[in-house]
Amino acid sequence: MLTYKITEDGKFVKRSFTPSDVLEMVNKQDVKFVDLQFTDVPGRLRHVSIPSEMIHEKIFSEGVAKLDGSSVRGFVDIHESDMLLVPDASTYGMVPWIDESVRTARLICDVRSGYGAGRFSRDPRHVAQTAEAKIREAGFSDSLWGPEVEFFVFDSATWEANDPFSSGFKISSRESANEARGTNFPIRFKDGYYPAQPIDTLSDFRGVCVNYLREGFGVLCNAHHHEVATAGQCEIDMYRDELVTMADSAVTYKFVTKNVASKMGLIASTMPKPIFGDNAVGMHIHSSLWKGGRNAFFDPGDAYAEISQQARYYIGGIMEHSRALCAIVDPTTNSYHRLVPGYEAPVYIAWSKMNRSANVRIPAYEKGSEGAKRVEFRTPDPSCNPYLAFAAITAAGLDGMRKKTDPGDPVDEDIYKLTAEKRREMKVGELPGSLKEAVESLKSDSGFLEGIFPKDLVEVMMELEMEAYRAVSARPHPYEFYLYFDI
Repeated sequence: MLTYKITEDGKFVKRSFTPSDVLEMVNKQDVKFVDLQFTDVPGRLRHVSIPSEMIHEKIFSEGVAKLDGSSVRGFVDIHESDMLLVPDASTYGMVPWIDESVRTARLICDVRSGYGAGRFSRDPRHVAQTAEAKIREAGFSDSLWGPEVEFFVFDSATWEANDPFSSGFKISSRESANEARGTNFPIRFKDGYYPAQPIDTLSDFRGVCVNYLREGFGVLCNAHHHEVATAGQCEIDMYRDELVTMADSAVTYKFVTKNVASKMGLIASTMPKPIFGDNAVGMHIHSSLWKGGRNAFFDPGDAYAEISQQARYYIGGIMEHSRALCAIVDPTTNSYHRLVPGYEAPVYIAWSKMNRSANVRIPAYEKGSEGAKRVEFRTPDPSCNPYLAFAAITAAGLDGMRKKTDPGDPVDEDIYKLTAEKRREMKVGELPGSLKEAVESLKSDSGFLEGIFPKDLVEVMMELEMEAYRAVSARPHPYEFYLYFDI
């Protein structure tokens, strides 16, 4: 049974499976193991594999008692570590690259606290489900989400980070601007957008990923292409879907791309800025709210961008909380090497139609298209946990709607070229310049997350991020030797 179906009008639709469907497919497809997957708080995918004969209908309600929560980043302490994984039947998929002798299916799980204590409040997927419920409470029937997840694919990446007397990294790529091997066409810095084969050496790789996403996991994609940077910057565009389903798909996307790369002798990474001097990888997140089959963000009578007043308030909320959001959507020290001028990444807090120098944008490819009307938040990068990122954007947008937050006038100029005085005059804010700044912003502006994010989860996120910030800040950087060794 395929994980998707084609409707009469030619659209691909993800199937919704029940526990009995899963049991039937496990039997018919001769599945040997089932991977139970979930993410930790930072967003890394974790799994435990169980033999297929251990799969029965009760585990979809009672869970599998196989989780030590004290060993998972951001979960619980050792004295409260017994937890359960409750598979969600709708996430069933086949892992196509695993050997047939150990044929493996996967299920994404909800995390439950042990001894009948119910849902684990800090489970990122639970937070996303809470956000989806809040959207319905606000009077909307659906929301649609579409992240643009970019990533790098290298031939190899090595580093030395824990030797007190040596530090550094080395990246090798057959596409790299500095690797003329005699059999390749190096891609110049910032000149990697849409090149044809053989310059684009990763087209086949991406095609395999798209096939696996669609056929193995029901994740529908509408395009794949090389991105702007040299050295294997890629993007696969997923077809929009509802909040939790799309967060599941984003997690699956990273799972697939990393494994396909590994099988091909390559290595894929969503670390935002591995290469100095060229574009980083981002994860622009598109969203829209719907009511009764109509797009609540669409207003054909709006002369500027065909957006409704509700959409403006939603934008206002995202802009008001953009600095705090950075701690969730740009959660690594490396994220802030991306958020600098000159590389198509947002630095300033502003909104606009079309303008890619603003951190909130209304895409305007088509005029009069209700289905395509959406808000694009350009600040996030793919090092974030998609469950938490989508939930935080929801919280900010709904907060703006509740408070009727005015986003101000759109900025239809290249903000990078504006003087500081002009930006102040236009009330253009600035995103944090470091992870520490982002955490401090969240610490002083976390109220909008209440009702979706448990307070202790926000505290755990900030603690983990400051731990990473202090660890990086405490270590000498190789470039400091260039600047200061002869002082």
